[in-house]
Amino acid sequence: MTRKKKEATLSAEIVSPDPPAIVRYSVTIREMPSEERPRERLKKHGAAALSTTELLAIQLRIGNKERSAVGLAEFLMSEFSGLRGVANAGIDGLRKVKGIGPVKAIEIAAAVELGKRLAVLSDEPKITIRSPADIANLLMPELRDMKKECLKAIHLDTKNQVLKVITISVGILNSSLVHPREVFQEAITSSACSLIVAHNHPSGDPTPSPEDKSITRRLHECGELLGIELLDHVIVGDNRWVSLKESGVI
Repeated sequence: MTRKKKEATLSAEIVSPDPPAIVRYSVTIREMPSEERPRERLKKHGAAALSTTELLAIQLRIGNKERSAVGLAEFLMSEFSGLRGVANAGIDGLRKVKGIGPVKAIEIAAAVELGKRLAVLSDEPKITIRSPADIANLLMPELRDMKKECLKAIHLDTKNQVLKVITISVGILNSSLVHPREVFQEAITSSACSLIVAHNHPSGDPTPSPEDKSITRRLHECGELLGIELLDHVIVGDNRWVSLKESGVI
C-alpha cells in the first residue's frame, strides 16, 4: 500500500460518525398521575388553585406530537410573554404556533373575550385592604371551617385594592410546600404591586408557629427582591386572627 493510500485509510478511520438524533419525549396528560392532571386538580381544589398555564392547558384540551397540552400552554406563555400576550395575539397570531389550529385559536379568543366582558359587567366596587381586620373579614368565612391548612394570596394594586385572591397550597404549611415561586408567579402575571398571604389553623388557635414565622420572613425577602412587597401574613382561627406584620415578624 502506498503512503498516500495509507494516510487516506487512517484519516477515514478516525472520522467520527454523525451524532445520534435526539429523541424528545413529552409526557401526555393521560400519563400524569391523576392528582396532577389539570382537570382533576380543578375538580378537587377549584379553578383558583390552578396556575395560568394549567387553565390554558384545559382550554387547549390536547397538545401535538411534540408537546402535551400543558407543554403547549407553557410554550404559548413563553412565546407571547405571558397571558396578556396570548390574549392580544388574536386568532391569526395563535395559528402561527405549531399545534394551534383554527378551532383552538377561536376557542382561546372566545374565552378571552368572555373574560373581558365579565370584567366590564362587574359593577361591584373593588375591596380595599386597610388593615389586617379587612383581610380576616375577607377570608375567614372560607377558611375558618377548613379541616386542612390552606394558604391564600391576595394580589393588590397601587391603591391596595384587591385584584384577585388565589389558593397557593392546601396541606400542612412548611418551607418545602410553600415555595416563593408559587407565591409570586401569579402575582407577576397579574401585575400586582403588592400581596398579602393568609392561611388558617384548623385547631382554631391562630398563634403563629416557628415555621409560620420562617416562611413569612422568606417570602418578605423574596418580595423585596422582586419589587412586589409582602404587606402581611394573617393567620385565621375560629373567630380569631393574628397579623404577623403587627406581631413584628416583618
